[in-house]
Amino acid sequence: MNKSSRTWIGCQIGAREHYTIARALHENGQLAHLITDAWVAPQSPLGVLPFLPTTALKERFHPELAQASVHAFNLSLIRFEITQKLQKTSAWERMIARNHWFQKQAIKTLTKLAPQLKTPPILFSYSYAALELFRFAKQQGWFTVLGQIDPGPLEEEIVIQEYQRYPQYKADWEPVPADYWETWREECALADCIMVNSHWSRQLLEKAGINSEKIQVIPLVYTPPTAAKNFSRIYPESFSQERPLRILFLGLVNLRKGIAAVLEAVEHLQGYPIEFWIVGNQQIKIPPHLQTHPQIRWVGHVNRSETAQFYQQGDVFLFPTLSDGFGLTQLEAQAWKLPIIASRCCGEVVVDGVNGWLLDQVSGEAIANQLKSILKNPQILAHLAQISLSQELTNHKQSHLSSFLQSIVNS
Repeated sequence: MNKSSRTWIGCQIGAREHYTIARALHENGQLAHLITDAWVAPQSPLGVLPFLPTTALKERFHPELAQASVHAFNLSLIRFEITQKLQKTSAWERMIARNHWFQKQAIKTLTKLAPQLKTPPILFSYSYAALELFRFAKQQGWFTVLGQIDPGPLEEEIVIQEYQRYPQYKADWEPVPADYWETWREECALADCIMVNSHWSRQLLEKAGINSEKIQVIPLVYTPPTAAKNFSRIYPESFSQERPLRILFLGLVNLRKGIAAVLEAVEHLQGYPIEFWIVGNQQIKIPPHLQTHPQIRWVGHVNRSETAQFYQQGDVFLFPTLSDGFGLTQLEAQAWKLPIIASRCCGEVVVDGVNGWLLDQVSGEAIANQLKSILKNPQILAHLAQISLSQELTNHKQSHLSSFLQSIVNS
């Protein structure tokens, strides 16, 4: 078999990473098929219907894949989601059921496609929705690549410890069922290659006993929006109560993302000219005195297409995650020339003192001290905003991803 003729089949639920893997493969002429749960062209009437609590159907599309062979299950997915809501299932039950539903639908499609393939393809699927797909692929003699979306069970332990530390914030969060990790370990065993997005993820997977020889670190690829390339960020000479320092926290508002430390920082910064904008789906119980705190602006959930305005209006991006597979919002913030304060337990985007600051520990005191330092020297923000590493990082990651994909083809 001519190795260069090997093609890929990508499987994914949702628009994860803006279809990065599928787009890179399609650009290289290596994507045979993309199998996904929903795919809605801009002119489709389905695009105006709310689909999931956090996503609109109209965002389940990418113009760079308009000419690709895409297989989706729009109507089946809508029926599935309606059924789950009527049954009032828990979040984990719904997620696990969705993973099973997707794999069942995908295998039907793979069964139809398999006889048409001239050579055995490489099958790519993201973690937690890959086991049945990999079992099918192995029966066909296909090579399998697992896209690991997070650092696995040790991250879960970190989150459990945080909920034990801050029980007052617990809403309806529950740890994953034990068999969830058993299924994941089977996925890892069947995977010929496991792709993680950060050295942090690799470290936690190795500690969990995953074969290190399978693990490849491939940072996320991100293409900045055209509008961001010419965006000019302007800061005042100093901050005041009339024009406070705007701190943007954008993402899921939960303990894993470090929200407890953020709220502790607010307490440390009472009366300072600092305003926290908290944008994202709220997954914690918020104490009454913080719900109405004059220095917090609770925005709530916004669609991905609406986030640009917050990146533009913020002064500093705060990413104090306790653990993340990467943290794509770091690249989004960087694209808008927004200095970042980040933890070290995620993808390597921040170069300390160059395009932001790294926290030695995620705590309210550490965050507050860094923000006080910025207030004393506000000119540093304009300096850091001028040093936009986004394009350099993006080009490097695109090259890294392309090299990785080609190495798999040649293996």
